Amino acid sequence: MRRVSFLVVVLFSLASARAQNPDSSSKAKQKTEQHVKTNSLAPETDEGFYRNPEFGFTYHVRYGWVDRTKEMQPDATDPSKSKLLLAAFERPPEVLGDTVNSAVIITVESAASYPGLKTAADYTGPLTELTTSKGFKVTQEPYDFSGGAQQLVRSDFTKDLGKLIMYQSSLVLLHKGSLVLFTFIGGSEDEVEELIEKLAFLPSSKHR
Repeated sequence: MRRVSFLVVVLFSLASARAQNPDSSSKAKQKTEQHVKTNSLAPETDEGFYRNPEFGFTYHVRYGWVDRTKEMQPDATDPSKSKLLLAAFERPPEVLGDTVNSAVIITVESAASYPGLKTAADYTGPLTELTTSKGFKVTQEPYDFSGGAQQLVRSDFTKDLGKLIMYQSSLVLLHKGSLVLFTFIGGSEDEVEELIEKLAFLPSSKHR
C-alpha cells in the first residue's frame, strides 16, 4: 500500500519532540511566535476555514495555527496519487516543543489504487497496519462514525512519547471513487474530540 505509506510518513513527522533544556524550549517558543505571525490562519475569516465543495465539507482551523499545506504537498503530477488538502499545526513542525504538536491533516486519493476496495472500512486495514508499525497502539477498533450528512469509519490510536501520550484519530470517507482521510492529532482524547467537532459536512444537495 504505497500511498498509505506516504501519508503515514507525513503524519508521524508531526510527533512532538522534547526540548533538550529550558533554554532550547524558550528559543523554540520565540521561534514559534515568529512563524505564527507570518504564517498563521486568521480566525473567523475565509483564511480560518477550509472549504471543499467537491467532497462537501468545511473545516474550521484553530486561531493561530500554522498552515503548511503548500509546503508539504507531494511533488507529483499523477492525478491518481494522493493529494494533501489541508495540513494545519499548532506550531511549525520544525520547531521543538515540550508538548504534542497538535495537527489536522486531510488527504485524498483515488480508491482505484486499491483493487477490491468497496467500502471505507476496507481502507482501515492497511492504514492500521502502517500506523501500528510506527509505534502506535490501537485503542479502538475501526467503527462507523456519523459525520452528519456523511457516514465515515473511524480508527483511534495512541503513541507513548515518554512523558507524553500522543492521541490520533483517523476518519475515512469514500465518496464517488475517492478516499478522503481526515487525521487529527492531539495531546489528549478531549483535544482530539474538539478538533473533530470543527469538521462539518454539507447536505448532499449542496455539493457535487
